[in-house]
Amino acid sequence: MSLNREKKEQKANQIREDFDNHDTLFLVDYVNIPVSKSIELRTQLRENRCSIKVIKNRLALKALEDEVPEEFKENFRGPTAIAYTESNPVHLARILNDFMDTHKILGVKAGIVEGQIIEGERFKEIATLGSRKELVTKIGYLMAAPLTQFLRTWQAPLTSVGSMLSQLKSKK
Repeated sequence: MSLNREKKEQKANQIREDFDNHDTLFLVDYVNIPVSKSIELRTQLRENRCSIKVIKNRLALKALEDEVPEEFKENFRGPTAIAYTESNPVHLARILNDFMDTHKILGVKAGIVEGQIIEGERFKEIATLGSRKELVTKIGYLMAAPLTQFLRTWQAPLTSVGSMLSQLKSKK
């Protein structure tokens, strides 16, 4: 086996491992990005426990031939990078979105968020989601609001009876 072929197989295995080990990743359209901006993006991602790798599309398609659906494979065209994280997918999306808005370069072709395939158009929705803590707080509020209203409804007649008894007492 030639040395070049062995390197390609190692890279293909690494791409497969990246897809297997991370349940959140985005395919980034990595075109026309200057080296200085690339270094800046990598630094921002690294500081937040995220990573990005530029990949060869043919190697990626070969490595992932059975693991991802056809509609996802269509996104492996042109210069492509994989941005991934092991922790918060919304945080990674925010970093990429802020970088794209600030520098007017890059784009997200598609992604896999916690095992669900998303199209590039839905990326902004994920980037604008609140943090996990904020979302849990909202859910808690939405669950408690009907109970609070129910208790207020039951409390109103009791308050009326109390004030009516107080008025009767004052008249006597």
